[in-house]
Amino acid sequence: MFNKAKQILSNREIVLKIIITFALLLVFKAGTYIPIPLIDTNSVRNMISDNSFLTVLNAFSGGGLSNFSILALGISPYITASIVIQMLQMVIPKFREWGEEGENGKQKLNRFTRYTTVVISLIQGLLIIFSLGSKPDNILTSSVLQYNNIYWLIYIYMAIVITAGSAFTMWLADLITRHGIGNGSSMIISAGIISSIPSMFVTLSNKYLGAQFSGLNLFFFILIVVLYVAMILGVVYFEGAVRKVPVQYANRQAGQQGSDIPIKLNSANVIPVIFASTILSIPLTIIGVLGLSTETSNVAYWLNQVFSNQEPIGIALYVILIVFFSFFYSFMQVDPEKIADNLEKQGAFIPGYRPGEETKQQLSKMLFRITLIGATYLTILALVPIIVAKSFGFTAQESSKITIGGTSLIIIVGVAIETFRQIETASETKNYRGFLD
Repeated sequence: MFNKAKQILSNREIVLKIIITFALLLVFKAGTYIPIPLIDTNSVRNMISDNSFLTVLNAFSGGGLSNFSILALGISPYITASIVIQMLQMVIPKFREWGEEGENGKQKLNRFTRYTTVVISLIQGLLIIFSLGSKPDNILTSSVLQYNNIYWLIYIYMAIVITAGSAFTMWLADLITRHGIGNGSSMIISAGIISSIPSMFVTLSNKYLGAQFSGLNLFFFILIVVLYVAMILGVVYFEGAVRKVPVQYANRQAGQQGSDIPIKLNSANVIPVIFASTILSIPLTIIGVLGLSTETSNVAYWLNQVFSNQEPIGIALYVILIVFFSFFYSFMQVDPEKIADNLEKQGAFIPGYRPGEETKQQLSKMLFRITLIGATYLTILALVPIIVAKSFGFTAQESSKITIGGTSLIIIVGVAIETFRQIETASETKNYRGFLD
């Protein structure tokens, strides 16, 4: 391990990339503390902690949403746009054609993704602002409340600022991708989540080791920390788990080694959890925009029961959506028919199965079984924060800061593994070129 670190740090090019990455991440983090003018950030912070979907967005933005900063949405609109464009390639022939054109087609898709990001940022910003500010005095500072007859113009102005912030974040991500290390958008999300970890431990300390300190509370504190470490180890194991499907080639002589097709246990990554949270949040956002209360409106009450992942019916629907999207996205990422066709063209086959339809069926069965395990893992990981919050009696504000499990750990672990691999590969490549020179 020390030799690896020494090898990496002795490479000036890699060290420069690491420095550039950290510098750009500091710029992003600084932006999350610059509030949008005319906003009462304390009121906004309290309302966000009561909304599970906004809590997820806040984690992805590195706390930018709770501060209602100019980078309130962070990179999340770009991630959403990328997923949408990727799924549209399945149904729109033109997008599918661009995806098969190589680098030129990739540039066209990237350009369209950026345009989509701007539109999503504007819509998402407006929805969040109007849902939180169904009454102007909910989020506006006292200095502008006298203009509440045109508050909707102020809201539109805020949405435009948020959209500009998302475009700026997208530009920072591009700089990290080109001049830094790893995928820029993933690095920004991870940095935002990691920056919230100290706040989590401060909240835990205040709750269990502060004025209410006792032997039982000390036990609860240690138990939660141990659970958090166990979740990290579990995510590391499952994110690295791969099922290797053996492949042999008909034109190779006996005794020659074949190859394999690696299929990740969690091919869908965090996409199912994000999609499930987004779908559940739509009706609750509409309730906020209309200014309805669960205490005074029966419609709002039942919508909250069905779509809130803090209620039994909402939790059941949450699980169903996660499982559905896990299978949908996994079969989209790993297409058994396409793999079977490619194997047949290359003169390859899975031992014991004939090329073509039989290979496709076998791959489909394997992928189904693997995805079933992966969907179960994702479901457990998504439910752990809810179960822990209810078991330990966390308040809404405490739950927004104490996140045991969920999508955050998957993103952090996945990005850490991928970044280490990229740095290691770059280091070895540089050394190999030096040897030739």
